[in-house]
Amino acid sequence: MNSLATKIEQLIDQTGAECVGVAAVDLETGQELFLNADVPSHPASTMKVCVMMELFRQAFEARFSLDKEIVVRNSFVSIADGSFFSVSREDDAEPSLYDRMGQRVSLRELNRLMIVRSSNLATNLLIELVSASSVTETMKKLGAGDLLVLRGPEDNRAYAAGLNNVATARGMTQILRCLAEGQFISPEASREMVEVLLGQEFNTGLPANLPKNVSVAHKTGWIDRHFHDVGILLSEGCQPLILSVMTRGIEREEDGFGLIARISAAIWESVVG
Repeated sequence: MNSLATKIEQLIDQTGAECVGVAAVDLETGQELFLNADVPSHPASTMKVCVMMELFRQAFEARFSLDKEIVVRNSFVSIADGSFFSVSREDDAEPSLYDRMGQRVSLRELNRLMIVRSSNLATNLLIELVSASSVTETMKKLGAGDLLVLRGPEDNRAYAAGLNNVATARGMTQILRCLAEGQFISPEASREMVEVLLGQEFNTGLPANLPKNVSVAHKTGWIDRHFHDVGILLSEGCQPLILSVMTRGIEREEDGFGLIARISAAIWESVVG
């Protein structure tokens, strides 16, 4: 993996990024690659994978059914000072849920919108249900104690106070490995979550430069010069390859996700061929 690490470092140097964390684990060969994998980063929307996993865990414990419906509303409590805030339709990648205000929507559908379209509104509704502290505790039990979920999106008072979520590339790869190996809750539940991730609609990162026969179950994230993509690379006849790439300091979205796409392709070619 040394030559691959050198190649990835060269790709990173070409972008002028401040830091890029890479954590790759190939379940076929057991090969691993970690580059700045323990550097903490703002996870942006990649933390929504953690929320999904906690939602499924609580459903498995029969606290509620994923088919339970809750009322869509746009009023949430800031963790900074207890004041109320709302999320912005204009800043949300998934605007259609705002047209359903006051209507009842299933937890399963809210989870889908949170993952495949990165709905901030759905995320805050689900975090309010399962609690951020429970999400963090479950990640810790999965061996990813460096994943910290304090709050949902657009809690601007908390952001200003420095109360932010934290993740590392290694931590994200660890929890995705649990899903890929069918070890979280049950093989069936893990597979269902992978299927949700396969529906991802933002595909300019990990999947962009891969062969057509490779499917990617993944979650993107971006905020303030941070561009991330974390996922499970799947191809028939091969065990999954888990890959998380978290960047910081790249100005343009197309450059951030372009780098992620090149790193993903380089790793796939090196490991799988």
